[in-house]
Amino acid sequence: MQSDYAASFDREMGCTEAEWRGWLPGAVRDQALTLQEAQALVNLGPGVLHLAWEALPPRQIGLVRLPRLAVQFRFDAVEADVRLRFMRYFDLYMHRGGG
Repeated sequence: MQSDYAASFDREMGCTEAEWRGWLPGAVRDQALTLQEAQALVNLGPGVLHLAWEALPPRQIGLVRLPRLAVQFRFDAVEADVRLRFMRYFDLYMHRGGG
């Protein structure tokens, strides 16, 4: 887990847009979420998190094709401690694994 999160960063997520949109409501917990076509707003107290995404070509490793999504995170007027608490839960919720 990270110890802090910048006010603005980009990530590559290993999922389809449909999966991402399905997971978002749970990942933001009880925060107000406004979903649009390829973006979302999450109200975080007096501030807001702007999310924007676009599908990338799948990553291919041998015969395996993995979906990819480029996601932009932009926090506006959200204090560092609020970003940290929100993103720790968000990352834990979005974590997918196997093994």
